[in-house]
Amino acid sequence: MKYFVLTFLLALALALAPAISTAQTPEYSIEAIRYADSPGDTVADMVMGAPRDEKIDSIYAIWLIRGGGRNILFDSGFHRERWFKIWTVLDYLRPDEAVRLAGVKPEEVTDVIISHAHWDHMGGIDLFPRATVWIQREEFRYYTGEAWQPGGDHGGIDPDDVQELVRINTEGRLRLVDGDDQEIIPGIRVYTGARHTYASQYLRVDGDPPFILASDNVYLYRNLTEHAASATFSDADHAANVAAQKRMAELAGSLDRIVPGHDALQFQRFPVEGRIARIR
Repeated sequence: MKYFVLTFLLALALALAPAISTAQTPEYSIEAIRYADSPGDTVADMVMGAPRDEKIDSIYAIWLIRGGGRNILFDSGFHRERWFKIWTVLDYLRPDEAVRLAGVKPEEVTDVIISHAHWDHMGGIDLFPRATVWIQREEFRYYTGEAWQPGGDHGGIDPDDVQELVRINTEGRLRLVDGDDQEIIPGIRVYTGARHTYASQYLRVDGDPPFILASDNVYLYRNLTEHAASATFSDADHAANVAAQKRMAELAGSLDRIVPGHDALQFQRFPVEGRIARIR
């Protein structure tokens, strides 16, 4: 009798497994939120090999992913005053206020996934006081240590952001991601290999269809169509960045489902209301 009961229970478990798996992966919505404009950027700084005299108006964005009881931000923007003195930033709205436009209060953000440690992507982590912050372990290690030693490279990294990252770690709100192809939240998987910074990561949001949020691992749609590298940690990483773009296309199933980090075209390709583009 026990044999038949066990057999029945095993068969039932196998039959329910797909449904259970589906239930564990929420149906996420994805929105791009434009919090500032960056006029007259040099294309060659974003698309390696482009003419030096070509200019483009780009944008600063963060991405809001909602589902399964979570409000997840991919990147956190910036707000420290020094960067407004270095770069031309127009139509600025602080990232926590920009998120409010999507109906989410800053304290309701549950997770912030940081693509990389540059000032305009990690500089807003202190604006979301209850969020768990996710970053690659090697990115954290390098920019809290070796980058500031003789011979290190901390270009584009704000020391105040690094101190904030360490503080969040001491509060128990930091999660270090161990490398490539890691599902950190059900249906949210991160990948490395593009080397925009020492150990940058990009994001795949599962669903029908899946999307890749590339951040600066792909600056513009033009990087994809011309198979041209984005800016990388070193010139030697250009080939790895192009290879990563090819992998992104495979993971997304289409170039059209890769969302670049600074391209204003995402606010033309998807339905837009104010500062928000509904990607899915």
